[in-house]
Amino acid sequence: MWNLLRSQPFADWHFRRQVAIGRYYADFAAHAAKLVIEVDGDTHGSSEGYDRERDAFLSVGGYRVLRVTNREVMNNLDGVGAIIAAALVATPTRPLRGHPPHKGEGE
Repeated sequence: MWNLLRSQPFADWHFRRQVAIGRYYADFAAHAAKLVIEVDGDTHGSSEGYDRERDAFLSVGGYRVLRVTNREVMNNLDGVGAIIAAALVATPTRPLRGHPPHKGEGE
């Protein structure tokens, strides 16, 4: 998933992984798009109450939460990419361009 989000066309949106947003952590987030991507594992059903609380918190901050399963990522990465691309097309903001590299990145 991380390699997908670092490739084009997603790289322009500057996704980060394990992002702190308030008191919660998002698996992946693009701040410019206000999009959070959560990859849910097989044991995810036991945390639904927590997820609803976190999703509500993120929503108040203007973030949209997109959930995909580990199985989808492992078996249909192209399909997951299409879902993410559709979510980004629907965003009113534009990707960051020409941003300075973060520490440890760049040439």
